[in-house]
Amino acid sequence: MAATQVPEFEHPKKAFGWAARDPSGHLSPFHFSRRETGDKDVAFKVLYCGICHSDLHMVKNEWGFSIYPMVPGHEVVGVVTQVGSKVQKYKIGDRVGVGCLVQSCRTCQDCNDNLENYCSSYTLTYGAKSSDGTITYGGYSDSMVVDEHFVVRIPNELPLDAAAPLLCAGITVYSPLRYFGLDKPGLHVGVVGLGGLGHMAIKFAKAFGAKVTVISTSPNKKQEAMQHLGADSFLISRDQDQMQAAKETLDGIIDTVSAVHSLVPLIGLLKSHGKLVMVGAPEKPLELPIIPLLMGRKLIAGSGIGGLKETQEMIDFAAEHNVKPDIEVIPIDYVNEAMERLIKADVKYRFVIDIGNTLKQSS
Repeated sequence: MAATQVPEFEHPKKAFGWAARDPSGHLSPFHFSRRETGDKDVAFKVLYCGICHSDLHMVKNEWGFSIYPMVPGHEVVGVVTQVGSKVQKYKIGDRVGVGCLVQSCRTCQDCNDNLENYCSSYTLTYGAKSSDGTITYGGYSDSMVVDEHFVVRIPNELPLDAAAPLLCAGITVYSPLRYFGLDKPGLHVGVVGLGGLGHMAIKFAKAFGAKVTVISTSPNKKQEAMQHLGADSFLISRDQDQMQAAKETLDGIIDTVSAVHSLVPLIGLLKSHGKLVMVGAPEKPLELPIIPLLMGRKLIAGSGIGGLKETQEMIDFAAEHNVKPDIEVIPIDYVNEAMERLIKADVKYRFVIDIGNTLKQSS
């Protein structure tokens, strides 16, 4: 079977990146291969790739389904180098990006509704079995070949390095703000957690015209949230007086926290008909209190990334409204240190690897 071959010889096109070989998560140089550019494929040179917190979980097999060797990276941007004969949307030289998905069934109801992210048989950009049986490899690499349907165009107004994290962190918060109607001027939106996702939720909510309150366990993040990111107010979630004073003031909350935490205080902040939307992924189940939901017809929901149509819409909105993540650009040989810093939440707010200038075969 192709999947058991040496990765360097599975496909015709030589490729190079950095990979984890085991659950230690340590990344090092790795030779592999990409498929030939098919009729509907777009091949592109990778210039930047964001480091998502899920990359950390995946390289260490913390979710239990990792496949090694693993080239992470699903916030990938670059420039088109080749297009297939039936490609209609892109040409050589275009600025493009790829997010979390590279395939879906294209026939189910979700796919027909432009919700490929909820297709039951989608293929992740890395660490998954492709339709040909080989393993998908992500953006910590020099090149990618992807069906044009799963490629988005990066507007010229967006710097490529800043565009990369929008393909996961950006769409993950943009989609629920839009779907749950929290994108209207004058609404009051809460954001729980101030990291890669949280800081983007603030920026998009403000761009929609909403008032934003950040809810955090860390008092030392108040100045950053309000003065730098533009939040209107800040609540320390452990301060019962502050939380009580803010009861029933929020139309909706985007909860980005992936650690186990109590939902009761957050539900208390919602107005009647308010919506608490979970986009973080705690490793253990959270306790779900029902009575506070009944007392005001409140809603708890989940949301995961977005479909390709909405991802393009988000990128275009970000370009138009100058919504950009705060990033720290790093060379590829710093990636293991970056992962260690990510564990400690020591980044404001997203690492982006400068693939184009620092990924060298001699690494």
